Order: sequence, then C-alpha cells, then structure tokens
Amino acid sequence: MEGRSLNSLMFTLLGLTIVNTVGVSGQKTRVGFYSRTCPRAESIVKSTVRDHLKSDPSLAAGLLRLHFHDCFVQGCDASVLIEGPQTERTALPNLSLKGFEVINDAKTQLEAVCPGVVSCADILALATRDSVDLSDGPSWKVPTGRRDGRISQASEANNLPSPFDSVAILTQKFAAKGLNTQDLVVLSGGHTIGTTACLFFRHRLYNFTENGPDPSIDPTFLPTLRAQCPQNTGAQNRVALDTGSEFEVDRSYFKNLKNGRGILQSDQLLWTDASTKTFVEAYSDSALRFKSDFAKSVVKMGNTELKTGSDSEIRTICSAIN
Repeated sequence: MEGRSLNSLMFTLLGLTIVNTVGVSGQKTRVGFYSRTCPRAESIVKSTVRDHLKSDPSLAAGLLRLHFHDCFVQGCDASVLIEGPQTERTALPNLSLKGFEVINDAKTQLEAVCPGVVSCADILALATRDSVDLSDGPSWKVPTGRRDGRISQASEANNLPSPFDSVAILTQKFAAKGLNTQDLVVLSGGHTIGTTACLFFRHRLYNFTENGPDPSIDPTFLPTLRAQCPQNTGAQNRVALDTGSEFEVDRSYFKNLKNGRGILQSDQLLWTDASTKTFVEAYSDSALRFKSDFAKSVVKMGNTELKTGSDSEIRTICSAIN
C-alpha cells in the first residue's frame, strides 16, 4: 500500500498546495500550529497510526469514520471520544465506531513529551490524514489548533447522516455544516474503505418493493450479497462497502455505484439522483480528481464549528474532560 503510482506523485506535487489554502481562510487553525510547542506531534501521530494499521488495516476506515462522526456533532472537538453514560459514544449510530485505541495511544505518547499541548481533536484530524495516506490515498497538510469540547450528548448524534437518508435529506444535513453537494459526494467516497453490517442494507435485498429486491442493484451482484446477508439471520455480518477494494482509497467506489454495486441505499442514490450523479461520474473517471477533492473536503469539514475560549480545553485524557 505504500507504493506510489505516477498519478499519486502528481497529486502530491500539485494537489496539496491547493488543500493548504482552501477551506481554512478565516479559521482559527493553521498548518504547523505545533511547530514550536510540540515539533514531534505529527510524526508521533503518524508512527502510531502506522503501527496500529500493520496489525489491523481496518482501523484506517475506523479512524476516517470516527473523524466524520466527530465533526458532524458539536464540530470537530473530539466530543465523540468522551466516555460515560449518555455521551455521543453511546448513541446508536456510534456504537460500531472503532479506532479509539489509536487516538489514546498517540495522546499518551504526546503527553509524555508535550504535556497539555496537543488537543485530542487535532490528534484525530492528523490520524485521519495518516490513515488515508497509508491506505494508498492522498495526503494533505492538516491545519491544527483545534481545542477539545467539554460537552458530549448522545441525543445530538441522532441527526448524523444515515444510510437510509434520501439525497435531499443528506444535502440538508451537509449544508447545515457548511458543506455543499460536491462535499457530500466526495466525502461519501470515504466508503472506498471499510465495511458495514447487513442490518443497514439487507432491506434492499429481499422486500424492497412488492416484487422483491431494490431494482437498482446489479442482478448479477444480488446472489453474492444474499449469500453474505441471509434474509433472517446474520444481521451483524460485515460486508465491504467497496467490493474488491476495501483497504485502498481509490475511485472504484464510484465505479461500483455506476454498475449498481453500491452497498448502502444512500450510496447508490448518489448515482440515480440528478444533483449528485455528475460528481459520481467525474470521480469514477479520474482518480486524481477524486483524491484531490477528497482531501479538500476533509480539510473543509475539519474546520467546522471549532471550539474556543471557556467552552473548550486541551484534554489530558481523550476519553474524559479535565
């Protein structure tokens, strides 16, 4: 996964400078925030992520999803990392989140060399970039300087984007975070890695209509899905969101959508809805464009609703407020 194609090298040379300047103007984060206060911060996070991915490559998708779920509730403030009754971690959409141990490991190492300096929110943002990079995806400069939130409520996680949402509802949810339709499509492309449980899409396989399965599913793909997700058992069985490429950040997710091989209903709808279809087409045709735009949108998302002042802190332990 660490080998780089010519396109990847072109992205590194041409795309990252753009990411460094897009979506961060006027924000309270900046690239190199810890260059003086904790110069080893980014290297420690990256080495930690690399070590964990060597033993469990699926953690790359886990960290990406963890960052997404954090930013969509209370902004990117690491509130999803807090443990306790009725915290975000206990909400139904968050019960399958993973990667907490990676963030905790990096935090422990950083507290040993730079106590009280690096926020958990920044560790999560950096770890997300590194997990994508180590999965043959793009790398980008991460603006840092986030602070950690002090509030984490399960009820606020109930409005996260859902695999059962229509494109119209998803568009509204993204717009509420300052993200547009293009951001919706390219960030959905994060499903290029990872898996999902059968319970989130099995309805598409059997009784979607009076006549049976969702007609948008490729008929030749249906038997494979039904074998992985029997009608009355195996609700927790895991299925790759990007068939044939679940550990690599690439454009095959979008090619699968065009071929009726999207797993989640909300994913497949991106191809059938007129407002999103053009973007799916563009990303399926160009790996370079997908990777460049994906990096830009992650940076843009990572600067939503940043915490400042008395409503924030730098946590000593990521799982608990100070």
